Amino acid sequence: MFRPDPQVVLCNIGLPGIDGYEVARTLRANDSLRGLYLVALSGYALPEDLKRAEDAGFDTHLAKPPSLEKIEERLDNLPRARSGEIVG
Repeated sequence: MFRPDPQVVLCNIGLPGIDGYEVARTLRANDSLRGLYLVALSGYALPEDLKRAEDAGFDTHLAKPPSLEKIEERLDNLPRARSGEIVG
């Protein structure tokens, strides 16, 4: 079945004008978009960076540049990650 609404968003943290954390908070505040699977992309992947992404509403975090295998792994693990566990 075709779904016109997005199901997954890969979002860079370092954006001009608004950062990815604010994008995640904005998406999570929209009831019709709460089911999105949000993936943070960042050049920073220290524990505090993962925590900040989680606090903003991301389901998972990938350090840049992510390999195709890492992206596929996150998408394959979507049900586990959506349970609230952020995967670093």
